[in-house]
Amino acid sequence: MAEEKYLIFGKNGWIGGKLIELLQAQGKTVVLAQTRLENRESLFAELDAVKPTHVLDAAGVTGRPNIDWCETHQVETIRTNVIGTLNLAEACHLKGIHMTLYATGCIFEYDEKHPIGGAGFTEEDSPNFFGSFYSKTKAYMEDMLKSYNNVCILRVRMPISDDLNSRNFVTKIVKYDKVVNVPNSMTVLTDLLPISLLMAARKLTGIYNFTNPGAISHNQILALYKKHVDPSYTWENFTIDEQNKILAAKRSNNELDTTKFCAALPDVHIPDIHEACEKVFQRMKVNLEAEGIWPDKLPKRTNRLAPPSS
Repeated sequence: MAEEKYLIFGKNGWIGGKLIELLQAQGKTVVLAQTRLENRESLFAELDAVKPTHVLDAAGVTGRPNIDWCETHQVETIRTNVIGTLNLAEACHLKGIHMTLYATGCIFEYDEKHPIGGAGFTEEDSPNFFGSFYSKTKAYMEDMLKSYNNVCILRVRMPISDDLNSRNFVTKIVKYDKVVNVPNSMTVLTDLLPISLLMAARKLTGIYNFTNPGAISHNQILALYKKHVDPSYTWENFTIDEQNKILAAKRSNNELDTTKFCAALPDVHIPDIHEACEKVFQRMKVNLEAEGIWPDKLPKRTNRLAPPSS
């Protein structure tokens, strides 16, 4: 059996960096891609040179500081999220390489068939949220990638980690004076990124709602932050309509059904989002104390009302 070799796109990104650390800790052979996804000829050449058994793509454009950036940089967004991703899927398909794409579940919004507290969106449901250009590109891309039988598409949502990285959903919402309070599916990276590597090793393909089971609201997240990390923290809520008035692009709110995801890994425990978040904040406090960040250097509000990226 050939040695596993992982080629990672998005080496400078948050998720990409975590994947590198996980694979190296497992003693896997890891190669960091040097080619930009939109450069088709260079992409094929790099795959020929590296000869990976697995490709992990965490290189999507989300914008800085959030997805509003994509509204005014549509060509740049298409270049990576559409052209680049298709280039990589096509190249891997032609060369018989398994590819894992860290995509997004921010392509749905609650509707009559999927109300808050009701049935979650499944992998078979068609996207119904096109309120942002970012989500449009992701929805279109997912539909096209269904044709490739070598690709595993993981729908990540509002990712959370044990640190206060600027891309962490928690870090974003604690900086705002006002937040909406809507239950959402979320991805606790500490739990799920190792599982994604197991899925890659097993060469699972198709679409998976890559979130912890269940949904948790913004207020519940902030209450856990207050409980474990910053007892002095306070916040206010405002409505989605009030939020939309200050945004260039709307935000997705939804719950994703994780039945398929859990069934694909019957030997793996995937913790419920409430259980997972409780443990996240317990670990976060320990980590911050060890780093000398807690309690004096916790995130401060920016006096901006805009919510985090989808």
